[in-house]
Amino acid sequence: MIRFSLFGIPITVQPFFWLTLVILGGANGADTRAQILGIGLFVIAGFISILVHELGHALTARRFGAQTHIALIAFGGYAAYSGVQMTRRQSFLITAAGPAIQIALGFAVLLLARALPNLSLYGDHFLGTLIWISFAWAILNLLPVLPLDGGRMLESILGPKRIKITLWVTIITAIIAGLAIHEKTGSWVFPIFLGMFAWQAFQQLKEENWR
Repeated sequence: MIRFSLFGIPITVQPFFWLTLVILGGANGADTRAQILGIGLFVIAGFISILVHELGHALTARRFGAQTHIALIAFGGYAAYSGVQMTRRQSFLITAAGPAIQIALGFAVLLLARALPNLSLYGDHFLGTLIWISFAWAILNLLPVLPLDGGRMLESILGPKRIKITLWVTIITAIIAGLAIHEKTGSWVFPIFLGMFAWQAFQQLKEENWR
């Protein structure tokens, strides 16, 4: 486990975070030196992009007076905060800051890649991977599916009295998005997670109906 601080925010990186990125980077089919190096570049790009995403949450929460820390875990991470009771508006802004700064990172790297046309093959590969992860991760997180950022943002907008609407949107969106991702990529990794989120929302919906 790796621990360090950035901008005064404690950060923990768990071993499964690296393992997950290695798997997503294509470890199963890596047979050559070039492919292994490509996985290494994918891991570095993923680490940078996801860390920037969580820093967006953490720095915004700190701006509102909270104490924050970041943990990078399997299939992502989270920025936890405490010490302050946030309003719905503040919660929305904290949640939105993660994908917003990650998308900004994607555009910044895209401009950098265009300004540096004479990079090596691996340099181009790294920047392209960083751009792709930044946009793809942010867009995936903006799906209105709990506990993704989009679901949390919808929850902040609708409020606790309309939690059933948020849960139904979660279930429907997760099913449709999961099927679409599998149809597009052939992968079951993210569809399985979306299916889990839909099931969790369904269980919570049943609990709400009993209240």
